[in-house]
Amino acid sequence: MKKTVLIADDDPLSLKLVRDVCTIAGYDVLTATNGQQAVELAKAHKPGLILLDIMMPVMDGYAAMSILKTTPETKDIPVIILTAVAFEQNREQALKAGANDYITKPINIKQLLSRIGQYFSPGGVK
Repeated sequence: MKKTVLIADDDPLSLKLVRDVCTIAGYDVLTATNGQQAVELAKAHKPGLILLDIMMPVMDGYAAMSILKTTPETKDIPVIILTAVAFEQNREQALKAGANDYITKPINIKQLLSRIGQYFSPGGVK
C-alpha cells in the first residue's frame, strides 16, 4: 500500500498543520481544498488513506465520500473524517456513509498519527 495521505480541508491552517505533521512523519501528502478536488486526486493517485473534512465548498465531505465509496478505483481507500463538527449524529452519519474513523478538531497530533499509522502498518485496519 502506498504511504500517501490525501488531506481535504478548506481551512488553510488545519490543512497546513495536518500536511506538516504527515510530512514530518514520513508520509507523501496530497492536498485538496474541496470535496471535488479530493475525489479527482483520489481517482488519479489512489492514496493509501484520505483525511476528509465535512464542511467544504463545492462538494462537502459527505458527497465526496459517497462518490469515493461507490467508485471502483477508490472504494477500498480508508477515509478518516477530520472535522470540527462534533455532534454524535454527524459521527453516525459519516460512519454509516463509509468512513473508517472520525476525529474531531482541535487536532490531537499524537492521536492523529496513531490513527493514520494503523492504516499503514502490516495487518493494519481495513
